[in-house]
Amino acid sequence: MSVAAALVAVAAGVATFAIAATVFSHHSANHDEGVYLTQAALLLGGQLEFHAGPLADAVHPWFFIEDGGRLYPKYNPVPAAMFAVTMGAFGEPRVTLAAVAAGNAALVYLLGSLTFGRRAGLAAAVLFAASPMAVATSAVFLPYAPTTLFNLTFAVAYLRSVRDRSLRAAGVAGVAIGLAFFARPYTAVLFAAPFICHALWRVGSAVRRFGAETGRSTPRALASLGRRALSVGGVRGLPDPIRRHGLTALFGTLFVGVTLAYNVRMTGSPLTFPYQVFAPMDGPGFGERRILGHSVDYTLGLALESNRYALQEIATRWFVAGPLGTAMALVGVAVALWGWRASGDPSGPVVADRTLTGDRAPAGSPAFRRTAALLLVGVAVSVAVGNVYFWGTHNALADLSDPTDGLASLFGPFYHFDLLVPLSAFGGLAVAAVARALSAARERAVARGVSPAVAGAALAVVVALAVAGGGVAAVDAAADPIERNAAVDEKHEAAYAPFDETTFEDGLVFLPTPYGEWQNHPFQYLRNEPGLDGDVVYALDRDPVENFAVLDAYPDRTLYRYGYQGVWTASPETRVTPKLEALDRRSGARIDAETTVGVPDRVARAQVRVDPRRGAAGGPDHVSYAVSDLGDSLAVDWTVTPEGVRLPDAAAAGDADAAEPVPFDPEGDVVAVTVTLVDPAGSTFTYRQEVTVRVTEGGEVGADDERVEAVWPPERSTCRLVSECGTRGTYLPDEPDAHPEWVAFETDAETSD
Repeated sequence: MSVAAALVAVAAGVATFAIAATVFSHHSANHDEGVYLTQAALLLGGQLEFHAGPLADAVHPWFFIEDGGRLYPKYNPVPAAMFAVTMGAFGEPRVTLAAVAAGNAALVYLLGSLTFGRRAGLAAAVLFAASPMAVATSAVFLPYAPTTLFNLTFAVAYLRSVRDRSLRAAGVAGVAIGLAFFARPYTAVLFAAPFICHALWRVGSAVRRFGAETGRSTPRALASLGRRALSVGGVRGLPDPIRRHGLTALFGTLFVGVTLAYNVRMTGSPLTFPYQVFAPMDGPGFGERRILGHSVDYTLGLALESNRYALQEIATRWFVAGPLGTAMALVGVAVALWGWRASGDPSGPVVADRTLTGDRAPAGSPAFRRTAALLLVGVAVSVAVGNVYFWGTHNALADLSDPTDGLASLFGPFYHFDLLVPLSAFGGLAVAAVARALSAARERAVARGVSPAVAGAALAVVVALAVAGGGVAAVDAAADPIERNAAVDEKHEAAYAPFDETTFEDGLVFLPTPYGEWQNHPFQYLRNEPGLDGDVVYALDRDPVENFAVLDAYPDRTLYRYGYQGVWTASPETRVTPKLEALDRRSGARIDAETTVGVPDRVARAQVRVDPRRGAAGGPDHVSYAVSDLGDSLAVDWTVTPEGVRLPDAAAAGDADAAEPVPFDPEGDVVAVTVTLVDPAGSTFTYRQEVTVRVTEGGEVGADDERVEAVWPPERSTCRLVSECGTRGTYLPDEPDAHPEWVAFETDAETSD
């Protein structure tokens, strides 16, 4: 590889690491990153799954499958294993991202050089590395760039095995495509399809030639070759194409076997992939496609529309320099056709010993380069056509009328990531051809009497303008997705600030569930260790009985609850204000609490109310009383006992029945204590606190008296016009600007036996 190509590869790796560490410092909006990083940590711990037992639901990561207390990912482990290497070696998996980006750029150079010559290969590497889809997708922990690394290794090794008749290269090709299949089977099959067709054609041709030489029909010739292959040492006597492509197929098939063995280990069936267990209707195909609660009738019409839009997005936004880069790729196709017709060489028409691209004739015959060029075209066709059959592109695009919507707005149509390879290769050919044409124009000008200095200066100006224009177009195309992802990262950085500022030692943090009961969806930055026993364990904040089960499983850990004010959405413009609140467990025969709230001048009366979420038989389902004599604050006393929750001040307010205890579910319940302020116009402002409680046995050994246990402090919120407003009204005691200046919300409790 040339020094220039090595510099391009190194630059691609450095840039990828920098973007990953800054633009994606807290990971992206694609929550699959957390899946692969969790899987990488499991592999480093010598595990393929979590063994969570009865706590499986509380620690269930996004896109993991629960099977009797076992939790395993829906994805195959190859990309995660790549991340695990540098995670273990350097403590920084982003090194893998840099290495993959550098490797892809280097391999595109080699592939372009094999097909069109070194100058075209160098230009192709630059175009690939500078494409917005490569820039964004290579900098996150997703499988597309790593799988392309294996696919490119396969393509380069396959072509070298053909050109040099190398068995070693053929073996490398088989291993590479086998690993690609283990990583992403459908992606590998689409990329390899034209190469498989070429190999079958060459093997068939070799069989026919052998039959003609021996006077056998093709079936008998094939049988004879089979007997020769089975004989001791007979493989050496097989025709060369059969030996090489057979070796590639052998190694590739071995990894198919590894994939099927992995399926047996994880799902119990060789033909059932983990992703099928997670969502049986999520694979390739038409008709009803479904994953979790999302389903689509994926018709051929919808598939064609989605993929047309995806290809349009790649051509105009996600390939280097947008439409300009795509135009260069089309020029490259035209140059290849011109060279093919003029001299049989797609690397360009030959002038003396040089092609139009300016290289000396590349190694290998024109026939070999024609084959390589056709295989690149075949990759473009198979990727474009094959993805029509998979509904993932439709999901990634979200709204087909809005290029700023969906995951494709952040990373491009990433299921088509391999399309960057032929686009870059043909674009590199165009760049090399234009460079050679400009140089030839300078030579003609000098031959006609123009001063060499003037001709050289004119050429330099044209090249400078072309480079500047192309550079501006490339930067402009890449700037939009980088800015959009940077906005997402700013949102994440603010949301995770309490964790970046806290050092945990034996911590247990309860996390909210804005998208349902999944860990790492959306909070993929907060991941558990393989043994569920790290410095901090994350558990979902769910049903009170289930939360107490988690607390009982980790009785000696320091407790926290993560919350935020606002609504968590995918939009980077929608921010939340976070808080990480320390908790403790309070237990006694009774818990006496006092809540003090601020009251503005215009309030006419207040309503105090107690509501358990579940309740229990044998008493009222709620109690309340009104207060009309208000100052600038109101203190409310309430008591929790095994019999229920009381409002001692209710009797003083003239409502003896309201002083009765409100029973709650003794196994675990959430009791809401609210103070609603009402102004003369009828508008309300509610202070709401929810305390998680249960009834336990006596505190001493042998004691049979009941006690009450509570998680303290309660979750607090303030709501306008409604009595319950979720995270929109989360009370932030350390953020005075988050509430009106008159708002105060303090609650204290004492336990007694």
